[in-house]
Amino acid sequence: MKIKLNDFLTMEFDGRGILRANRNVLLRDFISDPTRYIPDAGVLGEIQAADAYARMEGTVREEMGLEEDVRRLHEKGVDNLLKWSLAAEEVKANVHGANKQFLDAAFIELMSSMTMSAPMKLEGCYESVYNARWHHVLEVPGGEGTGMYVREGEAQQSWTYRAVGKTFEKNDGVQQSGAVRPRLMVLTSDRGWPYTWGQGLNELIHDCYVNCEVDRVWQTVKGGLTEWFSSHGKNKISPDPFVLIGTPGIGKSMAAGSYLLYQLLHYDAKRLQMVAYFIGNRKFLFDKTTKTVEKYSAASSIVDILDGFSGRGLKGYIIYDVALKGHQTSTALPCKGWGMIVVTPPDKNNYESWAKLVRAKKIIINCPDESDVRAMCVWKEHNRQLEEEEADYWKKVKDRMDKVGPLLRYIFDDSEYKSRLVSCEGKVKSMNLFATHYYSILGTNEVCDDSHISHKVVKVVRVRGGSNLELPLNALMSPYLGNLVTCKLAELMAPNNFILLVLAIKDDLLSKPLEKHSVFTFFSGAFVSAIIPKLRELKLQEDVPPHRCALESRPHERPLKPCLLPLLEKFKKKINIEYRVLYKPEAQNFPLVDAFFFVKSNPKTLVGLRMATAGEHHTTTSTVRQFTECLAAYFNGWEELSREMSWEMIYVQHENSTPMNEWQRCDVDNSDNVSRAENREIAAFWEEEVRQYQVSVSSRDFK
Repeated sequence: MKIKLNDFLTMEFDGRGILRANRNVLLRDFISDPTRYIPDAGVLGEIQAADAYARMEGTVREEMGLEEDVRRLHEKGVDNLLKWSLAAEEVKANVHGANKQFLDAAFIELMSSMTMSAPMKLEGCYESVYNARWHHVLEVPGGEGTGMYVREGEAQQSWTYRAVGKTFEKNDGVQQSGAVRPRLMVLTSDRGWPYTWGQGLNELIHDCYVNCEVDRVWQTVKGGLTEWFSSHGKNKISPDPFVLIGTPGIGKSMAAGSYLLYQLLHYDAKRLQMVAYFIGNRKFLFDKTTKTVEKYSAASSIVDILDGFSGRGLKGYIIYDVALKGHQTSTALPCKGWGMIVVTPPDKNNYESWAKLVRAKKIIINCPDESDVRAMCVWKEHNRQLEEEEADYWKKVKDRMDKVGPLLRYIFDDSEYKSRLVSCEGKVKSMNLFATHYYSILGTNEVCDDSHISHKVVKVVRVRGGSNLELPLNALMSPYLGNLVTCKLAELMAPNNFILLVLAIKDDLLSKPLEKHSVFTFFSGAFVSAIIPKLRELKLQEDVPPHRCALESRPHERPLKPCLLPLLEKFKKKINIEYRVLYKPEAQNFPLVDAFFFVKSNPKTLVGLRMATAGEHHTTTSTVRQFTECLAAYFNGWEELSREMSWEMIYVQHENSTPMNEWQRCDVDNSDNVSRAENREIAAFWEEEVRQYQVSVSSRDFK
């Protein structure tokens, strides 16, 4: 039982007895020496007298006894049920009674299932996968609306790659300017793919979507095979194993798993004679010499079967998809002469021990991007798989992506999407202070398990570490969930702790995944104090006298709590303006600012915050007009309040960005929504009444 002491005390005793020094202490360690971890005799006595403690202690001691039995049996060479049945009586005598009874019963069940473990031949399935039909979606550079279209067959020009370490990255440098390029490839199998075989689904999934990220996985696997066969018999008994890690729900199993299977079946049969495909508790064996596929029962030991093939000199490749909990990768795989890739979500319990044992190399697959998903919508429309017109369908799917992220499992199905959204919103809204520590993985390469409540709102992004090895960076899943999470964390945590947790993890303060949420740094008194001396006024004319910004003259009035402004179409009732509140719009295209707050000065001041990476960030009169219209829609009495209100803009940049040095203009753009007279009035207001400041920041400003 890998539950930590502090977690147990929180769940059962409302946190009584928690000590910071015990944050990594497991219950088994505590059971062994309770007074070491809770020195207060009174508190310890109350805890040990409780029924919850007695139940926990019994469970932990049973588990410890089981682990001790397993260790002793391994020392005696007993590592499977057959060897247990043949073990000497003195070996069995050292096993605890309950564990001995369990092993005896398991062996009897194994023997009774042997007659039912013969494989089932799946007629026509090998041919269906091997002969899957190609289509591709082409993308016209700069095209919109009609910029994508479907063609039969393989694309004449596919993606190109460059080697980076032991894996590959797409090489955009060789793309000819203006050339039509493939955005998506589609493989269609009449009998579906193993991902859905035997699941009892009403409809098989026939289409396997292959984008650049999926193809990159195959290029890496193929590169490993090429290297191994070129040096066969010299140093390695098998090709390098891989572990493919990606966000749950993006299509790893259906896309990457199916595409790898297709390509491996087409790989030189003289070199690879077989492909084994594991997914959850389902096991399939593809024989390339007889062109057949057999399905093995859950009770069968396909590991022993593969060992038998290996012993006869046959070579193959194993695709091991950890699709279900409790189906961790077998440490007995791969067998000699076989390659292997494990497909898994970022749950280290699924693969960590196996990967360390076999020294598997990580492949991190990114989520599909917006253009990939749009191409899938184009294909569905072309293939008559939807009722709506393409333009309307894509808009609906795009809106879903903005909410729950680029998860193919949810964005193409209305009921799945609604259920996922409600679940994610519920997770965030029910978050308490204790749960906030799970979000410390943001911006780090730490791989967690899916018991963390954060796993529904965090996706993995590929980055490169030392020796160009691939690493999974944890980023917020979507703009909408990012807003919900950061606002909730800011509400629950002390300002400095929140900043350090989410933004100061790395020196990349304004990195793309967290850029829009960097406005929450203004909750921190230490941060505000650190940047005030660094604020530079941007002047329209150099000879104009300096003007102290509101944050400098009244630093104690920095915002203390967040308020997420929902989309206007969902906003029901206007609210009153509050001071010391950071207003963060949910809309990703909110005009002019990323966030803003009000300072109770004389006159009152609106402070707009804009995160910027470029050396200039000019605006237009129509954008300013849209901003004021939004404020009038959100706040009671805005027309009257705004008459005597001064404006300030603070442009926040990372210290490595090109700094702004000049006044940011408000250009007249002659929008149909703004009259000429109003254009001139807005432009004059911007020049005469809006003060501008620039500040360059880094993580050092949090210290």
